[in-house]
Amino acid sequence: MAGPGDLGNLLKQAQKMQREMDLAREEIREMTVEGSAGGGAARVEVDGDGTVKTVHLSDEAGLGDDMSALADLVLAAVRDAQTRAEQVKRERLSEVTGGMDLPGLF
Repeated sequence: MAGPGDLGNLLKQAQKMQREMDLAREEIREMTVEGSAGGGAARVEVDGDGTVKTVHLSDEAGLGDDMSALADLVLAAVRDAQTRAEQVKRERLSEVTGGMDLPGLF
């Protein structure tokens, strides 16, 4: 049976993990992740939550009058950036939890 000291240690560990999670979430909010499409013709930067911050189009992305192809290129770059941001987010939070999958954490 666990004694009062064990419960105190458990509480301290939980508080430490909460502080580390708060720090990790702040780092995630402040990070920038880049995605690209068309060999870099379209590049998109998103924050850690996947919100688009900037879109960069190279001269090669101009594609003349083909606005549909340009829109597809930008959309692909946005999706790439958001996927990368989610992956980085999961990896960072997993570091804090020691790989434990905690429901509602991500």
